[in-house]
Amino acid sequence: MILAGTIVNTAAVLVGSTVGLLLKKGIPEKYSDIMMKGVALCTMYIGISGALKGENTIILILSVVIGAMIGQFFDLDGKLNRLGGVIEKKFKKEGEPMPVAQGFVSASLLFCVGAMTIVGSLQSGLTGDHQMLYTKSVLDCISSIVFASSMGIGVLFSAIFVLVFQGAITLGAQALAPVLTDSVVAEMTCAGSVIIIALALNMLGITKLKVMNYIPAIFLPIVFCLFL
Repeated sequence: MILAGTIVNTAAVLVGSTVGLLLKKGIPEKYSDIMMKGVALCTMYIGISGALKGENTIILILSVVIGAMIGQFFDLDGKLNRLGGVIEKKFKKEGEPMPVAQGFVSASLLFCVGAMTIVGSLQSGLTGDHQMLYTKSVLDCISSIVFASSMGIGVLFSAIFVLVFQGAITLGAQALAPVLTDSVVAEMTCAGSVIIIALALNMLGITKLKVMNYIPAIFLPIVFCLFL
């Protein structure tokens, strides 16, 4: 089954988030806040380590700048936040310190723009090898426990984004197979990791970047690597 890895990953996020929400009830707010900052620092590390896999700075710059323009034109960040807002209206509880939309958007992006998401989804679609997504599922399950315990129920709904985003890459992998060289995948990983760094900065309260608008940058190296 071509989507087996994505389905397992989605289930892992659901299970981990549920456990995290159960644990959240016993964690005081002052501890939840410092846990979230710790998660943000780990997110920063993940982004930096992945960004170092890129080999062509020009491709990265072009991908991020043009990708941001595309994302801004289609208002991808606004659409994702509005979806998070709809979820928040239905499920936010009185006195909840963390906005549901913030937890949903942060977790959705973190689970979906990393190297394992890109490479694992491509492997699933091209070869039927789901091993990397299965490994990612274990990591995401553990991560979602921590995220949900500090960010709340929004993390649970990020499983929807995981299913759609990873599933789309997996299903589209066959069509992209002729151009997905090792260098292309490396540049895609680099661009995705830079976006993760931006997400970490938002989580730390340093910036308020519209991170979702940069998502097209992940796929633009497929085009630019043909010419550079």
